[in-house]
Amino acid sequence: MKHIKKSQEPSSLTQWKQKLGSRTPDWKSFSQPVKNEVYQSLLQEQGYICCYCSRPISRQNCHIEHFKPKSVYRNLTFEYTNLIVSCQGEDENKPRVPVHCGHTKRAWFDEELMVSPLDPNCEDFFKYSGFGEILPTDDLDKRAAAKTTIEKLALDINKLRKLRRTAIDATLQTVQDLTDAEIQQFVQAYQQLDSEGRYTPFSDVIVYTLKQYFVA
Repeated sequence: MKHIKKSQEPSSLTQWKQKLGSRTPDWKSFSQPVKNEVYQSLLQEQGYICCYCSRPISRQNCHIEHFKPKSVYRNLTFEYTNLIVSCQGEDENKPRVPVHCGHTKRAWFDEELMVSPLDPNCEDFFKYSGFGEILPTDDLDKRAAAKTTIEKLALDINKLRKLRRTAIDATLQTVQDLTDAEIQQFVQAYQQLDSEGRYTPFSDVIVYTLKQYFVA
């Protein structure tokens, strides 16, 4: 999980909400042109990776996720600070197997036990093995939230383990002959957007691995 720095909401969303006044319509009534602009804004601020698992996403394979579920927090349905994008698209006719991240989270939310990608310290809740496993941190104050979040979002399923392991193995191969200083430069690069405004998929996992094994 990588920290998401929220940007200002699209002006089209602001104007659309102003026209609503005090009404809070159903999500299905959301203006499609405005929704498309919201999608684009969310994808850009997340660097085109899933808000929960950090795999690469595009407009075709993601859905807008309400961090605090709209079925419970109806007043936050169109609140931009509550909107993020999760992998696995919104088309119900396309099978999602196995289900993970936003679609398995559904209406679950717990203020104490849900690790938020909006929290600047969210990456500190997790650690990763060389086999691609995601595990709770050793920090006792964070373990319960990390363990629950992993379970509720199905973040340690075999599919995601394999994707993370592939990313880890590729990185280790790349840096095997580099100096510590050069590896440090890699760490800094993985923490930043590339020239196209994208994060490297699983960059949080890669950074953890490099820091754990190479960077003092």
